[in-house]
Amino acid sequence: MTNNHTPNDRSMTIGSLARAADVNVETIRFYQRKGLMREPDRPSGGIRRYREADRARLHFIKTAQRLGFSLDEIAELLQLDDGSACAHARTKAEAKLAEVQTRLEELRRMEGVLEGLIRLCGAARGKVRCPLIASLQDDAVI
Repeated sequence: MTNNHTPNDRSMTIGSLARAADVNVETIRFYQRKGLMREPDRPSGGIRRYREADRARLHFIKTAQRLGFSLDEIAELLQLDDGSACAHARTKAEAKLAEVQTRLEELRRMEGVLEGLIRLCGAARGKVRCPLIASLQDDAVI
């Protein structure tokens, strides 16, 4: 039996695809239900086969998620993958960067508040109400 595919386009089961992309099989199925991944046809009496392009698409999805893109945003980016919409993709990335910067500012503020509360806790002696708990209960923190 000859293989009509290139070496880079080897056929994989969903299990081998999951291992190659370092994800769970259920992750692939979830992405298929969300429309992010194709579900190959099942040959009569056979099993579905995946290609290297499917592994590359999984890698794209996981990388975009690590950068903070939601699945809906990833779906939009995947639609821009024809190379003609780089400016639109850049706009989406700039918006994501602004969100990340805002979250970082919020995290820095939270860090400062927590450091202050921890210092208060360390300063309390004897049978007094815990300053950290009291601050959280009294809305005095933020």
